[in-house]
Amino acid sequence: MIANVLVGLVALIHLYIVYLQMVLWNTPRGHKLFKLTPEFASASKVLAANQGHYNGFLAAGLIWGLYLGETGFQIKVFFLLCVAIAGLYGAATVGRKILYIQTVPAAAALIVLWLGA
Repeated sequence: MIANVLVGLVALIHLYIVYLQMVLWNTPRGHKLFKLTPEFASASKVLAANQGHYNGFLAAGLIWGLYLGETGFQIKVFFLLCVAIAGLYGAATVGRKILYIQTVPAAAALIVLWLGA
C-alpha cells in the first residue's frame, strides 16, 4: 500500500513536470521557475516539449504498473529505475535539485516496493 502511494506520487511529480515543460516553459512563470530568459525559452520550447513527452511516458508507465496491481510489480520497478537514472543524469548535467525532485522519490518508492510495503 505505501509503495503504491509512493509510486503514485512519483507519477504525479512527472505529470507536473509534463505540464511545466509543455505548457509553462515559455511563460513568465516558466521563465522564473527554470531561470530562463524569454529569448532562450522561446528558442528551446520545442526541446522542452519533447522532454515533456518523455516525462509523460514515465508517468504513464508508473500509472500502468499501478493499474495492474500486484502483477505490475516489474513494470513499476522498471519505470522507477528509469526515473531514478534520468534524475541522476539530470543532476549531473543540469543541477543538483533534480536529484531531490526525481531520484530521491523514485529511490524511496523502489526501496519500499522491494520491501513489499
